[in-house]
Amino acid sequence: MVNLIATASFGLEAIVKWEVINLGFKDVKCLDNRVEFLPGENENIATAIAKANMWLRSADRVLIKLGEFRATTFDDLFESVKALPWGDWIPADGKFTVMGKSVQSGLYSTPDVQAITKKAVVEKLKQKYKIDWFKETGAEYTIRVSLHKDVAILTLDTTGVSQGLHKRGYRTKAGEAPIKETMAAALIDIARYRASHVFLDPCCGSGTLPIEAAMRAKNIAPGLTRTFASEGWPIIPKHCWKEVRQAAYKAIKVDIQPKIYASDIDPEVIELAKANAELAGVDECIHFDVRPANEVTLPAEKGIAIINPPYGERLGQIKEVELLYRDLGRLFNPTPWSVYVLTPDEFFETAYKKKARAKRKLFNGMIKTDYYQYF
Repeated sequence: MVNLIATASFGLEAIVKWEVINLGFKDVKCLDNRVEFLPGENENIATAIAKANMWLRSADRVLIKLGEFRATTFDDLFESVKALPWGDWIPADGKFTVMGKSVQSGLYSTPDVQAITKKAVVEKLKQKYKIDWFKETGAEYTIRVSLHKDVAILTLDTTGVSQGLHKRGYRTKAGEAPIKETMAAALIDIARYRASHVFLDPCCGSGTLPIEAAMRAKNIAPGLTRTFASEGWPIIPKHCWKEVRQAAYKAIKVDIQPKIYASDIDPEVIELAKANAELAGVDECIHFDVRPANEVTLPAEKGIAIINPPYGERLGQIKEVELLYRDLGRLFNPTPWSVYVLTPDEFFETAYKKKARAKRKLFNGMIKTDYYQYF
């Protein structure tokens, strides 16, 4: 049985594992930056690929793991790659590219690793199809070769090289430094948000956090309105995707109307957030408002606030951001609200005037951050 891999950003592996288990997949293993798993009971690999792409909210992409082996020379790499069953997945007219990376390995040259891998795959496909030249006019396939401490992992990307799982399809435009949809979904799950909770984001920007909260509350599959690279693969029958999409539409909780409130000081970005929410089909669930943080009022006695505020990365902004953190502290302290704040600013707790009950180290893009949690 071929393993599948859900890749994960640093610090989010446990959240992705929880998602994978809840989707009914089996033999789930949590590793650095990835979660490996097998299809569920009475489920074939094609259906598992479609379901994982359709439903995973916090993972970056879904890969097919074709091999893992030790490679200290280019001959080792070539022979081991050639031995893998590429012809089972890539047809004679398949158009394939190789992407690679090498970390702490003897084969440190990524371009050479990619070139050797592609040569080995071509040789294997020549044997399979008894031809010497490939038209490459068919579906696209991305082969990923990852070397870490001389151990190579070879995978096929089912999601799409330029269309990671964060590309939900509702955010055609975004404000400055937007949070990824997959990261937003993870922050929401870490906070254990449910549809019965009142949700607040007083620094909502283009609306990613409240939109993801609404999609979670209404059980809207994150991949419902987009396409994936493997939809064009002959090995995955069209009916698999059709059945998974139909099931996802039926799973939407149309009667659920969560109470979600979002605001921002910028009127233009609020209009953008409203447009994004409409594209996501959750505009009726979210109350948007133009309001600075120091004028926000709590919409209920208790609830959950998840905030990705502007960061004080540039010296001229630090004082302004510090004032924002103080305003947030005055808003929530003391109240029964659970508050979660993602920021790289180490002075956050001092400005907020309360020490967090817990912190989780995460990367928001390339920025090292802490997720401050006040239960």
